[in-house]
Amino acid sequence: MHTTEMRLFATTLTLALTAAAPLVGVAQDPRPTFRAAVDRVTVAATVRDKRGRPVTTLKVADFHLLDNGQPQPILEFARDKAPMSIALLADFSGSMDVAAKRGASRDVVEQMMAWLTTGEDRVGLYAFDQELVEVQALEPAPGRILEKMDRLEPWGKTRLFDAIAETGRRLAASGAGRRAVVVLTDGDDNASQLTPAEVSAVASSIDVPVYIIVIVSPLDRVGKTSNSVIDPQLAQHRDGALGDLARWTGGDIVLPVTPAEASAATRQIVTELREQYLIAFEPRREPGWHPLELRTTKTNLVVRARSGYLVRSQPASLLHQPTHFEPKTR
Repeated sequence: MHTTEMRLFATTLTLALTAAAPLVGVAQDPRPTFRAAVDRVTVAATVRDKRGRPVTTLKVADFHLLDNGQPQPILEFARDKAPMSIALLADFSGSMDVAAKRGASRDVVEQMMAWLTTGEDRVGLYAFDQELVEVQALEPAPGRILEKMDRLEPWGKTRLFDAIAETGRRLAASGAGRRAVVVLTDGDDNASQLTPAEVSAVASSIDVPVYIIVIVSPLDRVGKTSNSVIDPQLAQHRDGALGDLARWTGGDIVLPVTPAEASAATRQIVTELREQYLIAFEPRREPGWHPLELRTTKTNLVVRARSGYLVRSQPASLLHQPTHFEPKTR
């Protein structure tokens, strides 16, 4: 992220996160990978080379961490493969009421299930329109994800941004270690209370990367070849606010056009989560939003990680901010 964008983003996050409660203590990260205490902030990071391939051989000395522009020593470092937990968030609003979109969404989920380790990785399924519904709680993969997804029917308006924020909170509250929200959507939102920047604030502060897979049906393609260019409006999702939402949390956004691209995208997500670097450092004590920047000393590499953390004036976790959905299950 460029410096100007980072400053604007940090200002937006500060306003978004401080509106709900007074500031002080760092919200504890429930993950057991490092010592669970308020004197540690954990950062999950992925690194790619210039061709987009994961880089998994870096050492702690290869990283530099900046907290609000100031160098910060890395106190703990790990890169062990470990099981992951994925919360699949499926858009079943009215805009998805097209057979081609529903079929494409199911195909992506099936590809994702194929890359998870049966019985070790955990997966849950949430669906939304104007409400968020827990279709399947986190349980060992593959569960009954595909069977339950086949029973869903599109309905209502789209609260995409609100649904991402609430799913991230629930995933963080579960205590999952290597974790991510994977969103399946056509990118439309016409009813959310939160903005993309505010959703990034929530997910970044609790270190939940958000990966967005924009569902591209055959009707959205330009041309009839497998290499056809997608509809320019869909590309705007990738390059605009929706893409920023994903990237600022340490995740990514992809628009797979063909089944092969969908398979590659889901494999990339699973590989990145399994090969994450986990870094811990001692947070600064000044109340407010603290922008983070994680760099590597190696050239031609791209590092993705959470954009910052929040220091509150009272022990109040982001997980306890007012939610925007009534809890529902199916």
